[in-house]
Amino acid sequence: MKKTTKTSIQEHKNAPNIPLTRPYFDEEEIEEIKGVLDSGWVSQGPKTKEFEEAFAKYVGAKYAIAVTNCTAALHLSLLAIGVGKGDEVLVADFTYPATAHSVLYCGAKPIFIDVDPKTYNIDPELIEEKITEKTKAIIPVHIFGQPADMEPIMEIAENYGLRVIEDAACAHGAKYKNKFAGTIGDAGCFSFHARKGMTTGEGGMVVTNDRKLADEVRSLSIYGITSTWDREKSEEFIIPRFVKLGFNYKMSDISAAVGIVQLRKLEKMIERRRELARYWDENLQNLELIEPPYCSEDVRHVYQSYVALVDKRINRNKLIERLRKEGIQTQIGTYACHVQPVYKSEQKCPNSLDIFNRSLALPMYYKLKGEDIDIVVAHLKAALGELK
Repeated sequence: MKKTTKTSIQEHKNAPNIPLTRPYFDEEEIEEIKGVLDSGWVSQGPKTKEFEEAFAKYVGAKYAIAVTNCTAALHLSLLAIGVGKGDEVLVADFTYPATAHSVLYCGAKPIFIDVDPKTYNIDPELIEEKITEKTKAIIPVHIFGQPADMEPIMEIAENYGLRVIEDAACAHGAKYKNKFAGTIGDAGCFSFHARKGMTTGEGGMVVTNDRKLADEVRSLSIYGITSTWDREKSEEFIIPRFVKLGFNYKMSDISAAVGIVQLRKLEKMIERRRELARYWDENLQNLELIEPPYCSEDVRHVYQSYVALVDKRINRNKLIERLRKEGIQTQIGTYACHVQPVYKSEQKCPNSLDIFNRSLALPMYYKLKGEDIDIVVAHLKAALGELK
């Protein structure tokens, strides 16, 4: 990105509102949605199938199942591999609690694993010590769009007979050693929340190369029966039988229509985010009291979020408040799950806790401009100086 002229705070006393994120839509999404509305079929149907096939092709997976959100995707994937009451699942600690909640939904127990302080991702060297006879699976999280170190994780899983469910909520298009995030383990789970690299408003996807797992996820996502669309296409009149406890986790064709267009734009949106991340890096390199995020050499980071670390001397929450008063929205990175009361965990994850307390998500979205970053950096510099 061409470097813009540095801007003083005085020139921007009335800083424009700069949000943390903003989805990128245009007329294409409207036209695709209109087509669905005009068709009269707005629940899960042909457009969802089209979206599933396009997404599977994009990441190079055999199967894709569209669902309501990534939490549902994780829940169904765990159920499909047989996780249940009394089981334990190893979970990256630095993640949105939805990851660990999906384990609780199965009646199992999340065992939190601390993270690498540079990448914020699960530390493979800490996994084996937490494995017990109750351990059933591992959930690495590709946090903020940077893939976890999957090679040693897969080796451990193979050695101990464990399944691997990738939480790729933030990682559409991210790559680990030229493999798409979400396609390395037994299943990959994606989110299409409004803040993600591509969005359907709300939505999720499970991808896998395991036919049995895919069939079970699909069945469980629609109450354990055959989909209405598939029954409508049959010449035979079929009354479904409910033989197992499934869920209403299906995606609508309206959401899928948005997803189809967003997927077509995904590579363009990724390149823009990577370009913006480089500009952020340049601007933060020489700024005291804040550290830009690290990027591993063997991955394609897609920067769903741009998350820096503030110095321990800085009250991160006060910094967020100060920037908000200037019309600049920032946020924490995400959570250290082991300290959340719902889990009643006695585990210690010091790296995750430190990152939780110091991480700062800065504005990142397709239409963000270099001039916007200049404004944020100017206010950031002033606020850090006052708070130290």
